[in-house]
Amino acid sequence: MRAVKKYTSFFRLRFSMGLQYRAAALAGVVTQFAWGFMEIMVFRAFYEADASAFPMTFSATVSYVWLQQAFLAFFMAWMMENEIFDAIVNGDVAYELCRPVDIYWMWFSRSAANRLSRAVLRCFPILIVAGFLPAAYRMEAPAGAAEFFLFLLTLVLGLLVTVAFCMLIYVLAFYTVSAQGLRILFVSCVEFLSGAVIPLPFFPDRMRMVMELLPFASMQNVPLRVYSGDLMGAALWRAAGLQLFWLAALTLAGKLLCRRAVKRVAVQGG
Repeated sequence: MRAVKKYTSFFRLRFSMGLQYRAAALAGVVTQFAWGFMEIMVFRAFYEADASAFPMTFSATVSYVWLQQAFLAFFMAWMMENEIFDAIVNGDVAYELCRPVDIYWMWFSRSAANRLSRAVLRCFPILIVAGFLPAAYRMEAPAGAAEFFLFLLTLVLGLLVTVAFCMLIYVLAFYTVSAQGLRILFVSCVEFLSGAVIPLPFFPDRMRMVMELLPFASMQNVPLRVYSGDLMGAALWRAAGLQLFWLAALTLAGKLLCRRAVKRVAVQGG
């Protein structure tokens, strides 16, 4: 119980600190509106050419884009904490290791709180405005109460999978001189394979089937498609089960690798 209180305290402190950056959040909201409109207009051009060629309805695609922008902080792997990378590279991690806490869970709780605070500041303006836009650009209401509940559940699981994946990148930074290459490689994989650029249903069937089994699909692909009813029935429960599996697998891998890394860490200088 004491251990849980420790990490809850880290979560609360980082969440409160994240809520202070309101000007940055406002700038982010404006940027995300511009990006969202641009994406929707591109998709609309393709749908007007031949709407029957696409696996999702245009309305579902619009909702997908607005939800993606509203909860961008939940799923974007590039929104990592430079503070953690700097601590590993310059040796300040030694101070972290002196604390009577598990460094993995401390960073995990801080990362989750940081993403949640950013999303809280940005999501409500985007969701409210997107709900009152003209019909062609409007975000529709969820398919039903059950879909909305499952959306919230899979949204939380998607956030945790993203944090667990980013924790692997932090831990791997112990084994490199610079983490820049790691970040570029893994962020590129997440952007393409999670549905951040193109929703996964738009890919060819064989390719999509493989991509949906990877941990990246368990980030934003699942909750955003659940909301509009594009993912339902057995496929929905299979996707939610994969979210739980990847959350456990990534957390276990990150925890074991972190334990090994901190035992071998060497800090130069004095």
